[in-house]
Amino acid sequence: MQLGVFIPIGNNGWLISTTSPQYKPSFDLNKTIVQKAEGFGFDFALSMIKFHGFGGPSQFWDYNLESFTLMSGLAAVTTRIQLFATCAVLMMPPPITARMAVTIDSISGGRFGVNMITGWQRREYTQMGIWPGSEHYKRRYEYCAEYVDIMQDLWTTGRSDRKGDFFKMDDCRCLPMPSARIPIICAAQSDAGTKFAAEYADYNFCASFGYNAPTAVGPSVARLVAANKAAGRNCGALILTMIIADETDAAAEAKWEHYKAGTDLEALAYRDAQAEDDPTTDIYAQPHRRKILGTNKLPTNQGVLVGSYAKIAAMLDELSEVPGVSGVMMTFDDFVIGMEQFGTRIMPLMRCRNEIKAAA
Repeated sequence: MQLGVFIPIGNNGWLISTTSPQYKPSFDLNKTIVQKAEGFGFDFALSMIKFHGFGGPSQFWDYNLESFTLMSGLAAVTTRIQLFATCAVLMMPPPITARMAVTIDSISGGRFGVNMITGWQRREYTQMGIWPGSEHYKRRYEYCAEYVDIMQDLWTTGRSDRKGDFFKMDDCRCLPMPSARIPIICAAQSDAGTKFAAEYADYNFCASFGYNAPTAVGPSVARLVAANKAAGRNCGALILTMIIADETDAAAEAKWEHYKAGTDLEALAYRDAQAEDDPTTDIYAQPHRRKILGTNKLPTNQGVLVGSYAKIAAMLDELSEVPGVSGVMMTFDDFVIGMEQFGTRIMPLMRCRNEIKAAA
């Protein structure tokens, strides 16, 4: 099972709480985390993009770095780990994204990939006057498909004349071409998004939800596996989850209860109001899945694994056995301490990582 880290490009990482570790994002912080991940044998690191936070007393995600420039800097201070930046497709034309990707491919020596997001938080775009309206929700994956097609043209031939409903290229050029194939990731949960992932992406993030339920992601992964079969491709499932670990179960549980006690309900309410702007009725889409799973009042956007080092290792081994799972992308309550705990105390206990324990 591949291991990745979802680095804290936004303040406070992924805990929406006033009692969790409070910090601002910086290049030095993310460099420390990614270099630790590389040293422990992690396979990849990914940064999101966010242009407008959720506010509240914790000012959640009100402070953010930019994804491509951050990963460019990290490419220059790492040597092995795969790096992914996130592209918000409404922000940049595909040839610009393609050229930035080629540049970071050159810096990294062929270790760069792109995470595609279609845009769900309306306020990120209305603040700049570029929100296309609610009709974007209906055709956003068609938009994204054209976007990726143009980038693939440029990366494989150096030019594109592709003309579609959303983009019209006129002998568009992008040279040099990348030194290695640039993989595509997305984070789709809806039926339309899962179909797009199976047809266009190399990996799709299947978000886990709930507490200490590593196999609860099974139905979501199974939907991706079925979509892969229909598309005749093999898009791997990567599971997003938070790790809260300590010497004992009781110590880890105490931290989790402390974070829950400070849950920023104002920030959660803002997040949910933005998500409900999407008119979809798909139960797996952004507005509905947290409510259905009963996790909408927890102080995070993902599933949480809480426990001793041995318990976390056992739950990750259990996750690795879910059919279709290719890897896990982790966040931590405290990233620097969490990475050290994971590399020195958890990973040596994981059966699914036996082959790289010597490197760690």
